[in-house]
Amino acid sequence: MNIQLINGEFSCNDALQLVTQMVHAKIRYHESKIALDSTEEDIKYRESRIKGLQKELFEFRNLVMSKSGNIKLDAVISARLM
Repeated sequence: MNIQLINGEFSCNDALQLVTQMVHAKIRYHESKIALDSTEEDIKYRESRIKGLQKELFEFRNLVMSKSGNIKLDAVISARLM
């Protein structure tokens, strides 16, 4: 099953806002899991994921801010039952 979250052309500002909100939602998810009863190994994994997401967002922001025009975004969640 696929869920098409984003598929379109956006201004640089709109694309940056959209991606920033999605990344922040994922960071909040990891932070909420850390706040719950997590093992030390799980906490370290989630902290590294948060840092990775922050780095990727920073790089995306730098790329978008250096360009003009529109950006094509495509985000699909692919789900498979295991």
